[in-house]
Amino acid sequence: MLEGILLASTGLFAFVTLLPLWRHRAWWVRVWEFPRLQLATLLAVLLVAQAPLLDYGQPWHLLASLTSAACLIYQLWWIAPYTRLWRNEVLRAEPDAPGPRIRVMATNVLGPNRQAERLLALVHEYRPDVLVTLETDSWWEAHLDQLSDDYPHSIRCPQDNLYGMHVYSRLPLEEPELKFLVEDDVPSMHARVRVDDSLSVRMHFLHPAPPSPTENDESTERDVELLVVARSIQHSDDPVIVSGDLNDVAWSPTTRLFRKISGLLDPRVGRGMYNTFHAHHWFLRWPLDHFFHSAHFRFVRLLRLPDIGSDHFPVFIELQYDPKHTEEQQGLEADRDDQRQAAETIAEEPATSQDVPQPEAGPRR
Repeated sequence: MLEGILLASTGLFAFVTLLPLWRHRAWWVRVWEFPRLQLATLLAVLLVAQAPLLDYGQPWHLLASLTSAACLIYQLWWIAPYTRLWRNEVLRAEPDAPGPRIRVMATNVLGPNRQAERLLALVHEYRPDVLVTLETDSWWEAHLDQLSDDYPHSIRCPQDNLYGMHVYSRLPLEEPELKFLVEDDVPSMHARVRVDDSLSVRMHFLHPAPPSPTENDESTERDVELLVVARSIQHSDDPVIVSGDLNDVAWSPTTRLFRKISGLLDPRVGRGMYNTFHAHHWFLRWPLDHFFHSAHFRFVRLLRLPDIGSDHFPVFIELQYDPKHTEEQQGLEADRDDQRQAAETIAEEPATSQDVPQPEAGPRR
């Protein structure tokens, strides 16, 4: 009986490990890209259980353990860059290095959550230059209005469908735009953030809908939104930051393709996963809230902040502008197959990179 359970478990783990190799965009395929850490943990437990209970003189028993080990190695391959075993993709800023810094806080507040005071306390403590809030409705907008004195610049789109979005900034927002790139009720926000007279940063704030049984049956809409933004950035020499809840994990093929096409860096590589969802289930957590940036910046700090009553933890990043050493930081590079895959995916929706606002960053003109 126990032997049968171990062998059946091996088959199940092999199935969910191999399923995402099928490029189908159905939610029940793509969902298995998320829990790779959890699957790796369970596979390690399974291997330990198999060792004393299976007879390796029997070919099927040996094959089961080899299959479990292969699945474990494969799962670890995806998540290894988000451990301290990996080389940092973004180099740390020198303590006395010159150059302006920018601090950004991003948080999915969970629309029905009514604990605004927790978020406001974090804003007062960490004092980000730019705050982006997701799933914010009119109630949240009213309670965040008390930030207006310190954050006089804003872009606002309160919605009751869990896709409301607000951006609050201490720094001037130039060319701010609200767009609905792929879906009519899913906004994104775009602007230049004026840091000082010599620098403005092109910023994109995103929250595409996920593939799930309660949202979109397939990941197409999410994937297209990420890739049209990536395409719009691809040939830009401007300092760029992209932030938001992308409803995708850091190690997924889609997020990796976004990084390849855009050329942006992931400051978590070599530092940790910074799992932000689900805030209330410690074993089922993965990194859904992201910061990506161009090589103009060096790393100062990245923090997962305390619970605010949402199902997401807020995240905070501080970066230093250092354009003289961009060649020292290299991210993922796109090859011809990556470009072809991006083009084929984008073609499935009417959106294009030309629909993405491209506020020109740089010195004040």
